[in-house]
Amino acid sequence: MPKKTGIEWTEVTWNPTTGCDKVSPGCDNCYALALAKRLKAMGSEKYQSDGDPRTSGPGFAITLHESSLRQPYSWSGRRVVFVNSMSDLFHAKVPLDFVRRVFDVIADTPQHTYQVLTKRASRLPRIADRLDWPDNLWLGVSVEDQEHLGRIDDLRKVPAAVRFLSCEPLLGPLTGMDLDGIDWVITGGESGPHARPLEVEWVREIRDMCANAQVPFFHKQWGGRTPKAGGRELDGITWSEMPISSRRASA
Repeated sequence: MPKKTGIEWTEVTWNPTTGCDKVSPGCDNCYALALAKRLKAMGSEKYQSDGDPRTSGPGFAITLHESSLRQPYSWSGRRVVFVNSMSDLFHAKVPLDFVRRVFDVIADTPQHTYQVLTKRASRLPRIADRLDWPDNLWLGVSVEDQEHLGRIDDLRKVPAAVRFLSCEPLLGPLTGMDLDGIDWVITGGESGPHARPLEVEWVREIRDMCANAQVPFFHKQWGGRTPKAGGRELDGITWSEMPISSRRASA
């Protein structure tokens, strides 16, 4: 069975790679790195759940998990799958050939919908035409502040069936964000003991941008010390919009 998750916009996780490196302010309080540190403190060099390696080695180095590639073939029914909740598939240390193999698994299991999220948006245009893009693959980029709006331009150059933005943890306003070619936007606050504050006006502005552009809007959480502390409502409404249907976007 795939690993169930508490992430509101997906159902299960699949980690063919684990490990990462900090690249921007959104990484400062990374939950995956925090988990890896806890496991190390417990004396566990490797942690597995349902055969899914979550982290390996003494730190949080990129690790490829060959055994995980076969997992989706055994899953029953239809599932929405977040790929690499503990890593970044487009990290420079993940070989292109391994990315191709992950894409092959996605294409071979069209009954499932796969969501891939990256902060390494600059790698996308360089390799996009060297990959076959399955129709059941959604690709998103993290955009946590104004400085990283450029990731959206890189995402637009990729022929993914659905392109989406994860503005979580949202660390500032995203004034003037261009949603042309974007199919879905997620917002959310940071959680944990060092959570940085999320201003309601930042989220309202993004919600209104989405409404004007007719882009589905999903507000995941307000964040705080515990993930569910602040709830999900914005102005009395729980925003859980999803892309209605996928489309084959032009490069």
